[in-house]
Amino acid sequence: MSVPASPRPAKLLVGFFMAHQQLAGTLMERLETHFGPVDLVSRWLPFDFTDYYTREMGAPLYRRMVAFKRLVDQEALPDIKHLTNALETEFTREGSRVVNIDPGYLLLERLVLATGKNFSHRIYLRRGIYADLTLMYRKGHFESLPWTYPDYKNKHLQDFLLKVRTKYALDLKTDECVRE
Repeated sequence: MSVPASPRPAKLLVGFFMAHQQLAGTLMERLETHFGPVDLVSRWLPFDFTDYYTREMGAPLYRRMVAFKRLVDQEALPDIKHLTNALETEFTREGSRVVNIDPGYLLLERLVLATGKNFSHRIYLRRGIYADLTLMYRKGHFESLPWTYPDYKNKHLQDFLLKVRTKYALDLKTDECVRE
């Protein structure tokens, strides 16, 4: 029989995309206020896999991912998603979002994103939030799944996630492994 145990803390990741990159500094300050210091930041990547957001947010859109130093409990994901939703609302201009913020967490074996949208492969957590298994780590790399968003299949984004995974593995071994 399986014996229940507390899960490992997770590496918090927040991805965001926007048309106006100059807003990123203010957004990063707000994220650090809530989640503590940033550990790693990706370079800007074009977000050109869909035009779904163009009408609301403009074009071209650019994506950036940030990982935070402080590890979090996996069960905190719904609260984190509600907080990032509030930030999206805070940054709304004339009834339209100017930034889309996607929080998630990374473990050694997977990347999970938070969403408020139900679908067959998503597991309900609480407070209207679902966990989306986005990528699996196997044999030295991340593997996409049939439902993985196209930008998470991107080599540059996955290379960044490999760096985050390496740092997370070190975090788990050190005394600096601080949980939120």
